[in-house]
Amino acid sequence: MSSKATAQASLFDQALNPAPAAPLAESHEPRPDPEVIGLKPVGGYSAKDIEVLEGLEPVRKRPGMYIGGTDERALHHLFAEVLDNSMDEAVAGHAKMIEVSLGADGSLTVRDDGRGIPVDPHPKHPGKSALEVIMTVLHSGGKFSGKAYETSGGLHGVGVSVVNALSEHVEVNVWKDGFEWRQSFSRGKPLGSIEKIGPTRKKGTAITFKPDELIFGEGANFKPARLYRMARSKAYLFGGVEIRWKCDPSRIQDQTPAEAVFRFPNGLADFLAERIKGLETVTPEPFTGRYERPGEAGKVEWAIAWTPAGFGEADSFMQSYCNTVPTPEGGTHESGLRAALTRGLKQYAELIGEKRGGILTADDVVAQAGALISVFIRDPEFQGQTKEKLSTQEAARLVEKALADPFDHWLTAQPKAANALLQFVIERAEERLKRRKDKEVQRASATRKLRLPGKLADCAGNAVDGAELFIVEGDSAGGSAKQARNRKTQAILPLRGKILNVASASTDKFGGNKELADLMLALGVQGGSKFKEEELRYERIIIMTDADVDGAHIASLLITFFYRTMPDMIRAGRLYLALPPLYRLSHNGKVVYARDDAHRDELMASEFKGKKPEISRFKGLGEMMPAQLKETTMDPSKRILARVTLPRSEEAVADLVEALMGRKPELRFRFIQENAEFAAADLDI
Repeated sequence: MSSKATAQASLFDQALNPAPAAPLAESHEPRPDPEVIGLKPVGGYSAKDIEVLEGLEPVRKRPGMYIGGTDERALHHLFAEVLDNSMDEAVAGHAKMIEVSLGADGSLTVRDDGRGIPVDPHPKHPGKSALEVIMTVLHSGGKFSGKAYETSGGLHGVGVSVVNALSEHVEVNVWKDGFEWRQSFSRGKPLGSIEKIGPTRKKGTAITFKPDELIFGEGANFKPARLYRMARSKAYLFGGVEIRWKCDPSRIQDQTPAEAVFRFPNGLADFLAERIKGLETVTPEPFTGRYERPGEAGKVEWAIAWTPAGFGEADSFMQSYCNTVPTPEGGTHESGLRAALTRGLKQYAELIGEKRGGILTADDVVAQAGALISVFIRDPEFQGQTKEKLSTQEAARLVEKALADPFDHWLTAQPKAANALLQFVIERAEERLKRRKDKEVQRASATRKLRLPGKLADCAGNAVDGAELFIVEGDSAGGSAKQARNRKTQAILPLRGKILNVASASTDKFGGNKELADLMLALGVQGGSKFKEEELRYERIIIMTDADVDGAHIASLLITFFYRTMPDMIRAGRLYLALPPLYRLSHNGKVVYARDDAHRDELMASEFKGKKPEISRFKGLGEMMPAQLKETTMDPSKRILARVTLPRSEEAVADLVEALMGRKPELRFRFIQENAEFAAADLDI
């Protein structure tokens, strides 16, 4: 193959940006730069090009790193950061009241009656008060050691300083030690030193801020209804706090009250009662409770109800919180809740002799449940600064332990209600099994009707879930793959060499191509606007080509085919690339496989350092023994797959496909010229 064609195949493969797919084996291979689309060489690069961002400049430069973007959700996240600090004071037992007030000018004030932010000079920052350090220095705060707060929603010391950086104006008032103090800021910078206003009997902190339109866009304002809901939900999470809501009437354009007081002594039980008001429930009373043991770290509160009618637009909902911070993407505390409910119902089924209880899964148990779970733990770990998913494993164990005995007692104390719940959940499980059976019947029926290609070695099983189609090049590779496969779930379709390039082929030529017709027939779908994901006969479609340039080119042609004829399959995450090894290294009975030259060199410098292993290069999949192919490329427990994805800018992908695979060679030539520097290391001439 020419160097130009090689560069074309390599860059095309990178540009479509396949991402490793969990839960498959971990890859340590450096990933291609996802920004390779439109990449152009730049000029010189020296010390003068290194930019150092100081203070809060990184926040203003990259706000998405700290609050997840600059949209409406991110704007209101500023309020959440400030409110979380006041809630931490309340949960720690130092505040009983929080006041949220939206002014006529769009500025927002959050005030509490807690201990007040420290105002004395900071020992490590001469000339600055602790208040100024907290407001202007990232990773500063009182929640690292656990001495000031046993549990808290703030962890990294960036919350209020980020709010300061992204606000056009901030004013902080502190009532502490018999005096009132004040300091003002603008876009993260102090407008002067802290001022001592005068004596007072009050205590607490008030922070008034207005988001910066330079960051969030002109006309970006807080939505009263959203602030109202956020404040009310916080009050549900801690019964010991009262939250007072005020809003200037000129800001309200819906039914949001101008004033309200939120206090819910029963916590999540009150929250759930509000959500299920007027709905028929499976049990007369919801399952609610709290768990806290003296001397034991962690607290849990929960409220769960089941309803046949569903909850508005959804059949079920689950809302979770950690240290009063919402976790909309769930996490380990939700996993603990699901596990505890499932185990409890299965044990109850066994207790009363209901054999069908064995079919229950966690999805069946929460299929039509409304569930609220709140945990308080030390040093929680979240995914991302915006704390949308809890990853602390201890939270799952804590929740399972907290719910186990109370759920058992709740079930056995009301046999009639418990039996009704068990039968309700078993019906959900039976419906699930019936749907799976129907899909198996549909697949088997489709298989009989399709007159599948003779060269297709299809799965023995009928289920779509778990079924995989491996598209391989040539009969030799097909023979090895057929011997290496799991016959129940893995199908093999050999193709003869390089398929038609659909990006540059006429409609007539495309429609008359037997290889592509056989592929469509095996998949069980039609192309274009007639494509339906539910008609796919396999859960995963895996392109498995040789680990060389020709193999990369064939993979590129196949990806082009799928992108042009059924892009929704790629968007659904159903298309993958297998990653077979190129080398086998062995020494004194130890065998390791290398994906490519770079991986081989890495293994020589680590696994086989100072040794001289025997190195063999696979000429293709057909040269591999079936056992080797299974071990390295096809066994789900050992292999590495790469999922083919489309970046957000699909227009860029369309342009790239046309440039690399289309009818105009001048576009390919220009692309290669512009990117030759980046492809040179991959050339195999």
